[in-house]
Amino acid sequence: MAAIFAFKCTCCGEIHEGSPSLGYRMPDQYACLSDEQRAAMGKISSDFCTITHEEGTDYFVRAVLEVPIHGVEEPFLWGVWVSLSEKSFTRYVETYDSPIDGDGFFGWVCNSIPAYPYDGSRAADVVVQLGGERPKVVLHRGDPEDDPLVLDQVHGISVSRAQQIAERSFHEA
Repeated sequence: MAAIFAFKCTCCGEIHEGSPSLGYRMPDQYACLSDEQRAAMGKISSDFCTITHEEGTDYFVRAVLEVPIHGVEEPFLWGVWVSLSEKSFTRYVETYDSPIDGDGFFGWVCNSIPAYPYDGSRAADVVVQLGGERPKVVLHRGDPEDDPLVLDQVHGISVSRAQQIAERSFHEA
């Protein structure tokens, strides 16, 4: 039986219980817009975002990227935004209240995760979940397989690595 994740933080001295869950409020593409640009070009809710510009419209959905923690029941969760094609976005929105089991889409992760710096773009499958859950992100494996986040999603991380990432993420300057 797997344990529940808990640790005494070396930064603040507090006990943190439960697997870490960190999320981004918006895709990086939206975050870099000025307030004026957001008002003129963007629309955002808790689950959807669009940015309309001269070249067209960019479509984003909020999803969850899981990284297993060895010996722990719940994974480390990253709430990220993923870009979708117009067709995929439309299908996801249309089936949002009554998701179709097995539905999935191709997308690109649209948040830079400081704990996992990477120069390339992160391609992913976005797998629809039932029961009101956000879709899961399954990163594509590359050749060579050099993205540490992909490796950790596939192979999992140790409890000490999860604590290290959580402490850095919770106490970033």
